[in-house]
Formats: sequence, structure tokens, C-alpha cells
Amino acid sequence: MQLSDKGSERLAMSENNSIGKKFIIHGGILAMAGILVRIIGMVYRIPLLNIIGSEGNGIYSVAYNIYNIALIISCYGLPMAVSKLVSARLVEKQYSNAFGVFKTALLLSLCTGGAAALLIFFGADFLENVVYAGSYPGVSMPLRVLAPTVLIVAALGVFRGFFQGHGTMIPTAVSQLAEQVVNAIVSVLAGYLLVRAYKGASDVAAYGAAGGTLGTAMGAFTALLFVGFVYMVYRPAFTRKMNHDRWGATETTTELCRLIALTAIPIMIGQTFYQISAAIDDIMYANIMKSIGTASDVISKTNGNYNSSYIMLINLPMGVASAMSSSMLPSVVASYAQGKINDIRSKIEATIKINMMIAIPSFIGLTMLGGPIIQLLFPRYNSAEGAMMLKIGAIAVVFYTMSTVTSSALQGIDRINSPVRHSFISLIVHIVLTWGLLKFTRLGIYALVIGSASFPVIIFILNLIELYNEIGYRQEIKITYVVPLICSVVMGIAAWLTYRLFHVFAGNTVSLLAALMIAAVVYFGQLYVCRKKGIY
Repeated sequence: MQLSDKGSERLAMSENNSIGKKFIIHGGILAMAGILVRIIGMVYRIPLLNIIGSEGNGIYSVAYNIYNIALIISCYGLPMAVSKLVSARLVEKQYSNAFGVFKTALLLSLCTGGAAALLIFFGADFLENVVYAGSYPGVSMPLRVLAPTVLIVAALGVFRGFFQGHGTMIPTAVSQLAEQVVNAIVSVLAGYLLVRAYKGASDVAAYGAAGGTLGTAMGAFTALLFVGFVYMVYRPAFTRKMNHDRWGATETTTELCRLIALTAIPIMIGQTFYQISAAIDDIMYANIMKSIGTASDVISKTNGNYNSSYIMLINLPMGVASAMSSSMLPSVVASYAQGKINDIRSKIEATIKINMMIAIPSFIGLTMLGGPIIQLLFPRYNSAEGAMMLKIGAIAVVFYTMSTVTSSALQGIDRINSPVRHSFISLIVHIVLTWGLLKFTRLGIYALVIGSASFPVIIFILNLIELYNEIGYRQEIKITYVVPLICSVVMGIAAWLTYRLFHVFAGNTVSLLAALMIAAVVYFGQLYVCRKKGIY
């Protein structure tokens, strides 16, 4: 009997390790795809920016912020809700109910996504002339192009959530890559053709921005076709599982609608606060700067610099956090359903540790090499201004990463409303701080950077307190933060010295590539030594 108990214990431990490794491996796959997607996004934005110009890019960025808000309000919470609810049912082998979640969510996505698409399409002129007070002339054009994309992405998210609920991130990863490749090709081509066709028009910048947004629509449609194909291939196998489903109670459509709404709406509201903060920043910046006599084209250019040189660059490493959180969520849900609190704590700790291994050196790297990176990627913009933005706000990479992971952890343990409450508190602080800096200082665009960087700090602190109260989670410091920080500082100094040395006899591109290679060798070399010595 004793041997049997030990054997069962070893088997359970083996299963737990397998589950833990699976979510980390799949999270890693999704993270790599996310990084590639963001790299492709940065690369294609270079020719797109050169084609549509700084003013066109400012219009493009504003239209994209509105599009993101529409996505969040209409369907952002659905993928995570589907993933969470499907995972919880698969743990108990409720295959029919899991499929019911998918069908109901797909129907809801078509309703909410369709409604949002219609609102954007017919409300584009109101947004341009009333909300933005004409500060971004022609923004209604790219908004109308983006409108049907909301419906496509709504359905796409449900398919991705269904597969994520099964614990596999591969369909999501591949569809994201396909989406971005098509997006890049169509955006550049359409932007070029429309700018050339309307070269003499006063609103040529708006036409260029509209061409850029067309790629978003075509990319999303391509991704939807791919996940739809994968679903059709997988459906016979899942149908066989449903045929052998012995779970007695079948959930009704009404029950599932209520469950999906109760799960998705808090997630949606929490993310809405973040996206609303970006739109409010655009509105406050445009109106306050206009009130002190700043020209509309200057507002568009500086805002475009902010959205490219700062927002886009800090979003690159943050993709790892989003991917690992998406992978962690169904795993945490499964552990919570089985009452394995220690497993939950271990998964949160492992996810944050992996993320900090990327986020901390990214923060140091962007701080030290921000100027050269902007010169390479966005030569049209003021690299000194962009570099200062990164020096002020690159620390946001670390806090956005931690707030994303801890919010996902709270959602996994059925504390879905907590991240919403924390995001609302942070939004209020963010608005007051940013408005005050814009109104009473001469910081200008740097006020947006400070406000943006402050947003995730409060969320993370409140999330951490909640996790401690609910599951006794204590954040480990030395391995998670101190070791990567020390290694990153040494890396940053080595990279900066390398850049300066090479820049004496070589151009920016060669010097930057040399600095980045040295940075990678120095950082990962230090981590390897620390691991061999048992420090990391």
C-alpha cells in the first residue's frame, strides 16, 4: 500500500510537471510568434511611414486607437472568456458544454462585432469633426476602412480562445504570423497606390492612412480563414469526444450567454480603461496644445512620433507578457478547479520570472540605445525627442508586463472584477496626472509619456496585494528581479560603449547591430554563468 501511495504521488508530480512544462512551452511558442509579429510590424511601418508621411502616420495612429477601443468594447474579453470557460469544462470532460461555450461565444461575437462596425462606419465623421475637433483632418477615411475589421477580429478571437482553452497556442501563433505578413504587404502596397493616386489632393495624408489600415482588414481576414480551416480539421475528433460525453447536465444557451458575459465584460472593461487612456491622451494633447497655438500638423507629427518611437518600441517586449499570460490562464483555471493552490503560485512565479528575463533587459536596452534605434527604424522622426521619451518611460515595459501577468492570474482564480477595479483607479490617477502636466507645465508630448508609464504601476501593486490576500502569493525578489537587473545594467553599459566605439568609424546601422550583438552575448552569458553557479 505504501508503494502504491508513493507511486501515485510520483505520478501526480509527473503530471503536474508535464502540465507546467506544457503551458511554458506553448507560452514560449506564442511569445516567439508575438515578437516576430511585432518585429514585422515595426519593419513594415518604416516604408509605410516613408510613403504616407508624418502627418499621415499621426492620422493612422489616431484611427487605430479608436479601432482598438471598438475592439475592446465589442469583443476583447471573448477570447479569454472562451479560453477560461472551455478549459474549466475540459478538466471535467464536459465536451458538449465546452462546444456550447464556443458556439454561443461565436454568435455573441457576430452581434457585438457587427454593432461596433456599424457605429464606427457611420460615426466616423462625428469622431473627426466633434470629438477630435478637426485636429486630425481626414481621420474618418481610415476609420471607415477599419470598421468591418472589428467584425472579422471578433469572430477570429473566439476561434483562438477555443484552441487556447485546449491548452494549445499553436493555431493562435500561426494565425498571428499569417495575419501580420498579409497586413504588412497590403498596407505598404495600398498606402503607396493611394498616395500616388491622390498625390495632388489636400487630404493625401488621410488616403495614405486609409491604405495602411486596409492591410489590417486583409490580415485579419486571412487569419480567420486559417483558424476556420484548423477548426474544420479538428472538429471530427472533437465530435467523437462529445459523442462519448457522459456528463449529465447540458448548459442552455441562456446560461452560457450569462456565463460568457460575466467573464468577458470585466476583462473587456479592464482593457477598455487602458485603451481609453490612450484615446483620452490623444484628445487632451490635441485640445490643450491647440489652445496654446500649436499647429495641427505639428500636433499630428509629435503624436505620430510618440506612437511610433515610444509606444511601438515598448510594445515589442510586452508581447511576451501577453503570450505567457494567455498560455498561463487555462493552466491556472485547471489548477484552481482542482484546488491546487501551490501549483497556481508556482505558475505565477514562473511566468513572471520568464517575463522579467525579457522585460528588464528591454527596459535597459531601450534606455541606452533608444536614439540609434529610432534613427534606424523611424528616420523621419526627431530621434532626440524619441530617445528622451524612452529614457523617461521605458521602465513602463517592466510594469506593464507585471500588471498583465498578475491580472491574468486573478482572472484565473475567479477574481475577474479585481483587475477592473484596479484599472479604474489607475485610469483616474493617469487622467489627473496627464492633464495636470499638459496644462501646467511645458512638457508637451513628454507629459503623455509620464502618464502612460504611471498607468501600470498602480495596477500591479493592487494586483499583488489581492493575490497575497486570496492565495498567499508572495513575490520572490532576488532571482526574479535583482539578478536580471544587474546583468542588464552590465549589458547596457557594454552595448553603449560598443556603439560609441563603432560609431567612430562606422555608420549608425553597423554600430547599432554590433551593440545589439554584444548586448545579447553579455546578457545571456551572465545568465548562463549565474545558472551554472546556482544563483539563477
